[in-house]
Amino acid sequence: MSRWFAILVLACSTAAYAAPDPVSATPQESAAWTAQLRDHWASMSQGMAGQAQEVADHTTDLVATAMGFLGVPYRRGGNSAETGFDCSGFVRSMFEQTRGLLLPRRAVEQAAHTTRIDKKDLQPGDLVFFNTMRHAFSHVGIYIGDGKFIHSPRSGQRVRVEDMGSRYWRLRFNGARRVADPGLAGTGLRADSGIR
Repeated sequence: MSRWFAILVLACSTAAYAAPDPVSATPQESAAWTAQLRDHWASMSQGMAGQAQEVADHTTDLVATAMGFLGVPYRRGGNSAETGFDCSGFVRSMFEQTRGLLLPRRAVEQAAHTTRIDKKDLQPGDLVFFNTMRHAFSHVGIYIGDGKFIHSPRSGQRVRVEDMGSRYWRLRFNGARRVADPGLAGTGLRADSGIR
Protein backbone atom coordinates (compact mmCIF):
# COMPACT_ATOMS: atom_id res chain seq x y z
CA MET A 1 0.00 0.00 0.00
CA SER A 2 1.25 3.47 -0.83
CA ARG A 3 1.83 5.98 1.90
CA TRP A 4 -0.80 8.16 0.26
CA PHE A 5 -3.72 6.74 2.24
CA ALA A 6 -3.68 9.42 4.95
CA ILE A 7 -5.94 12.45 5.40
CA LEU A 8 -4.74 15.96 5.15
CA VAL A 9 -5.43 17.45 8.51
CA LEU A 10 -5.95 21.08 8.72
CA ALA A 11 -5.40 22.70 12.01
CA CYS A 12 -7.71 25.33 13.30
CA SER A 13 -6.84 26.42 16.72
CA THR A 14 -6.03 29.77 18.15
CA ALA A 15 -2.41 29.55 19.29
CA ALA A 16 -3.42 28.08 22.62
CA TYR A 17 -1.75 24.75 22.20
CA ALA A 18 1.85 23.75 21.79
CA ALA A 19 2.24 21.70 18.65
CA PRO A 20 5.17 19.33 18.28
CA ASP A 21 8.02 19.82 15.88
CA PRO A 22 6.58 19.45 12.40
CA VAL A 23 6.98 16.47 10.15
CA SER A 24 6.93 18.78 7.17
CA ALA A 25 7.16 17.90 3.53
CA THR A 26 9.71 19.49 1.26
CA PRO A 27 8.42 20.73 -2.11
CA GLN A 28 10.07 17.67 -3.71
CA GLU A 29 8.33 15.30 -1.28
CA SER A 30 5.05 17.08 -1.88
CA ALA A 31 5.37 16.64 -5.65
CA ALA A 32 6.35 12.98 -5.23
CA TRP A 33 3.39 12.29 -2.89
CA THR A 34 1.00 14.00 -5.29
CA ALA A 35 2.32 11.89 -8.18
CA GLN A 36 2.01 8.71 -6.09
CA LEU A 37 -1.56 9.59 -5.16
CA ARG A 38 -2.49 10.22 -8.79
CA ASP A 39 -0.92 6.89 -9.78
CA HIS A 40 -2.75 5.09 -6.98
CA TRP A 41 -6.14 6.52 -7.97
CA ALA A 42 -5.44 5.83 -11.64
CA SER A 43 -4.76 2.16 -10.92
CA MET A 44 -7.79 1.88 -8.63
CA SER A 45 -10.07 3.59 -11.10
CA GLN A 46 -9.32 1.23 -13.97
CA GLY A 47 -12.59 -0.55 -14.45
CA MET A 48 -14.50 2.05 -12.41
CA ALA A 49 -17.34 3.72 -14.18
CA GLY A 50 -19.02 7.08 -13.94
CA GLN A 51 -19.51 8.34 -10.41
CA ALA A 52 -16.78 6.22 -8.80
CA GLN A 53 -14.24 7.61 -11.27
CA GLU A 54 -15.47 11.15 -10.62
CA VAL A 55 -15.02 10.70 -6.85
CA ALA A 56 -11.47 9.45 -7.41
CA ASP A 57 -10.69 12.44 -9.64
CA HIS A 58 -12.09 14.92 -7.09
CA THR A 59 -10.11 13.32 -4.26
CA THR A 60 -6.86 13.47 -6.22
CA ASP A 61 -7.53 17.11 -7.11
CA LEU A 62 -8.35 17.96 -3.49
CA VAL A 63 -5.13 16.46 -2.13
CA ALA A 64 -2.98 17.90 -4.93
CA THR A 65 -4.51 21.35 -4.45
CA ALA A 66 -4.00 21.24 -0.67
CA MET A 67 -0.35 20.24 -1.11
CA GLY A 68 0.10 23.30 -3.31
CA PHE A 69 -0.54 25.49 -0.25
CA LEU A 70 2.32 24.11 1.88
CA GLY A 71 4.08 27.01 3.56
CA VAL A 72 1.13 29.45 3.64
CA PRO A 73 1.15 31.18 7.04
CA TYR A 74 -1.44 30.55 9.76
CA ARG A 75 -3.87 33.36 10.43
CA ARG A 76 -6.77 33.08 12.86
CA GLY A 77 -9.98 33.57 10.90
CA GLY A 78 -8.02 33.40 7.63
CA ASN A 79 -9.44 31.66 4.58
CA SER A 80 -7.15 32.48 1.67
CA ALA A 81 -3.53 32.12 0.62
CA GLU A 82 -3.27 35.92 0.43
CA THR A 83 -4.28 36.46 4.06
CA GLY A 84 -3.30 33.07 5.51
CA PHE A 85 -5.43 30.19 6.78
CA ASP A 86 -6.63 28.87 10.09
CA CYS A 87 -7.40 25.15 10.17
CA SER A 88 -11.08 25.23 9.25
CA GLY A 89 -10.55 28.05 6.76
CA PHE A 90 -7.98 25.90 4.98
CA VAL A 91 -10.30 22.89 4.82
CA ARG A 92 -13.23 25.01 3.70
CA SER A 93 -11.19 26.68 0.97
CA MET A 94 -9.85 23.37 -0.40
CA PHE A 95 -13.34 21.85 -0.69
CA GLU A 96 -14.77 25.00 -2.24
CA GLN A 97 -11.95 25.25 -4.81
CA THR A 98 -11.87 21.59 -5.84
CA ARG A 99 -15.41 20.30 -5.30
CA GLY A 100 -17.56 23.41 -5.29
CA LEU A 101 -18.78 22.60 -1.77
CA LEU A 102 -19.25 25.23 0.87
CA LEU A 103 -18.51 23.63 4.24
CA PRO A 104 -19.40 25.36 7.51
CA ARG A 105 -16.75 27.79 8.77
CA ARG A 106 -15.78 26.30 12.15
CA ALA A 107 -14.15 22.90 12.78
CA VAL A 108 -16.88 21.77 15.20
CA GLU A 109 -19.54 22.65 12.59
CA GLN A 110 -17.61 20.81 9.88
CA ALA A 111 -17.63 17.72 12.10
CA ALA A 112 -21.38 18.05 12.68
CA HIS A 113 -22.20 18.32 8.96
CA THR A 114 -20.11 15.44 7.67
CA THR A 115 -20.40 11.66 7.91
CA ARG A 116 -18.64 9.86 10.77
CA ILE A 117 -16.24 7.11 9.68
CA ASP A 118 -13.90 4.79 11.54
CA LYS A 119 -10.23 5.73 11.64
CA LYS A 120 -9.33 2.47 9.87
CA ASP A 121 -11.54 3.53 6.93
CA LEU A 122 -9.75 6.83 6.29
CA GLN A 123 -9.12 7.67 2.66
CA PRO A 124 -7.31 10.65 1.12
CA GLY A 125 -9.60 13.66 1.22
CA ASP A 126 -11.36 12.68 4.46
CA LEU A 127 -11.30 15.06 7.41
CA VAL A 128 -9.49 14.36 10.66
CA PHE A 129 -10.35 16.14 13.90
CA PHE A 130 -8.40 16.77 17.09
CA ASN A 131 -8.98 18.17 20.56
CA THR A 132 -6.27 20.84 20.81
CA MET A 133 -8.15 23.39 22.95
CA ARG A 134 -9.74 21.24 25.64
CA HIS A 135 -12.91 20.71 23.65
CA ALA A 136 -13.82 18.21 20.98
CA PHE A 137 -13.36 19.03 17.32
CA SER A 138 -11.31 22.17 17.93
CA HIS A 139 -8.86 21.37 15.12
CA VAL A 140 -9.31 19.90 11.62
CA GLY A 141 -7.09 18.73 8.78
CA ILE A 142 -7.28 16.77 5.54
CA TYR A 143 -6.04 13.20 5.43
CA ILE A 144 -3.56 12.57 2.61
CA GLY A 145 -2.75 8.90 3.19
CA ASP A 146 -0.11 6.81 4.93
CA GLY A 147 -1.17 8.18 8.33
CA LYS A 148 -0.39 11.76 7.29
CA PHE A 149 -2.55 14.88 7.19
CA ILE A 150 -2.17 18.44 5.99
CA HIS A 151 -3.28 21.37 8.10
CA SER A 152 -2.69 24.94 9.20
CA PRO A 153 -1.46 24.41 12.77
CA ARG A 154 -1.25 27.62 14.80
CA SER A 155 -0.04 31.20 15.01
CA GLY A 156 3.56 31.56 13.87
CA GLN A 157 3.39 28.33 11.85
CA ARG A 158 2.62 27.45 8.23
CA VAL A 159 0.51 24.88 6.38
CA ARG A 160 2.35 21.58 6.73
CA VAL A 161 2.06 17.80 6.66
CA GLU A 162 2.24 15.85 9.92
CA ASP A 163 2.06 12.26 11.08
CA MET A 164 -1.13 11.25 12.92
CA GLY A 165 0.88 8.53 14.65
CA SER A 166 3.06 10.99 16.55
CA ARG A 167 2.31 11.01 20.27
CA TYR A 168 0.90 14.56 20.22
CA TRP A 169 -1.69 13.94 17.49
CA ARG A 170 -2.46 10.37 18.53
CA LEU A 171 -3.48 11.51 22.02
CA ARG A 172 -5.66 14.32 20.69
CA PHE A 173 -7.41 12.49 17.85
CA ASN A 174 -11.20 13.10 18.02
CA GLY A 175 -12.51 11.34 14.98
CA ALA A 176 -12.69 11.09 11.22
CA ARG A 177 -15.39 12.36 8.90
CA ARG A 178 -16.19 12.05 5.21
CA VAL A 179 -17.70 14.82 3.15
CA ALA A 180 -20.79 13.39 1.46
CA ASP A 181 -21.69 13.82 -2.18
CA PRO A 182 -23.31 17.26 -2.58
CA GLY A 183 -26.26 15.63 -4.32
CA LEU A 184 -27.22 13.78 -1.16
CA ALA A 185 -30.01 15.36 0.83
CA GLY A 186 -29.54 16.37 4.43
CA THR A 187 -25.77 16.92 4.36
CA GLY A 188 -26.00 20.58 5.28
CA LEU A 189 -23.55 21.30 2.44
CA ARG A 190 -24.26 23.04 -0.80
CA ALA A 191 -22.50 23.69 -4.03
CA ASP A 192 -21.15 27.20 -4.14
CA SER A 193 -24.03 29.45 -5.04
CA GLY A 194 -22.20 32.69 -4.46
CA ILE A 195 -24.21 33.22 -1.28
CA ARG A 196 -22.06 33.45 1.85
